[in-house]
Amino acid sequence: MSYVEVPGAKVPIRMWTDPATVEDSAMRQLQNVATLPWIKGLAVMPDVHYGKGATVGSVIAMRGAVCPAAVGVDIGCGMSAVKTSLTANDLPGDLSRLRSQIEQAIPVGRGMHDDPVGPGCFHGMATAGWDDFWGRFEGVAEAVKFRRGRAAAQMGTLGSGNHFWELCLDSDNSVWVMLHSGSRNIGKELADHHIGQAQELSHNQGLVDRDLAVFIADTPQMAAYRHDLFWAQEYAKHNRAMMMALSQDVIRREFKRAKVTFGEVISCHHNYVSEERYDGMDLLVTRKGAIRAGGGDYGIIPGSMGTGSYIVKGLGNEASFNSASHGAGRRMSRNAAKRRFSTKDLEEQTRGVECRKDSGVVDEIPAAYKPIEQVMEHQRDLVEVVAKLKQVICVKG
Repeated sequence: MSYVEVPGAKVPIRMWTDPATVEDSAMRQLQNVATLPWIKGLAVMPDVHYGKGATVGSVIAMRGAVCPAAVGVDIGCGMSAVKTSLTANDLPGDLSRLRSQIEQAIPVGRGMHDDPVGPGCFHGMATAGWDDFWGRFEGVAEAVKFRRGRAAAQMGTLGSGNHFWELCLDSDNSVWVMLHSGSRNIGKELADHHIGQAQELSHNQGLVDRDLAVFIADTPQMAAYRHDLFWAQEYAKHNRAMMMALSQDVIRREFKRAKVTFGEVISCHHNYVSEERYDGMDLLVTRKGAIRAGGGDYGIIPGSMGTGSYIVKGLGNEASFNSASHGAGRRMSRNAAKRRFSTKDLEEQTRGVECRKDSGVVDEIPAAYKPIEQVMEHQRDLVEVVAKLKQVICVKG
């Protein structure tokens, strides 16, 4: 479908979904965002749902301003995927050992590495820029500097919630590795700090929602946030790279005879800010639950833990600010999912997938998410499908 345009106070709201299907609370958030004095455009993805301040699944283009709550507290959260030389025939009938090996190599939940990992831990991995990256940590907000040790130990870790690691098969039975994670606790600490700072600024006192507080250009507060924001986005990218390297080590070891090779890693943020130019204006584009889908850009759009995912290529639709959805999107809250579904439901909906099937992940049950095929149908003018993947292992935090 092409987009449906809904009137907004300052800009029209372009929606790649049926507005009638969007929950009232999310629609109110979209209307609130459209009142911001700095806004120049608002695009809504088919996986849209209620979030903090701004909906998940929205692309907010502003001139000279950025809203830290619209970025989200998991700065730089995103996906990575790589195709391997393995096929389904190379996989054992029982995948529990491989899942266990991955869980041992990559800490999940609140876990962290005993000894911090970096590119120097992996043969052939480039180390250029690593010291500079950590050197720039000295410039982050004083309130979080004491977290450096934890940030270093959490590099290369999965986290919890909807973060995951998967082994997947495509339609040709080729094996892929795919993972979803972000900037871990340090990203949340930085986000919470700056959201609080923004809410105290005088120009934000009359906003319809205090969670839409912004930093504006050419101010010390904006400069501080941009520094920390872009550092955290880089942390998230490095975090996924370290997990991918750890994954490849495990797979090479477990399939030694196959002499596994790996293709080029696809990686994309879906909670982040980018400096982009549209209609002759330099804008700060915030994608909260959305990926960049410029012409030829590769991206990853995952479904739930029991359905499928898509590798896509962007079509460069400027009406969406070159964006597409970041996944299936929740259709019910975590608490609602826990109330409605049981572990038996989880077992049924994840049949054929080697994964946790206990009460701790019922809130991630496939039925708590929108159908991924429907989401993809709504954005045919935003991306083209390169490969459809189906998981055979899913590791949850």
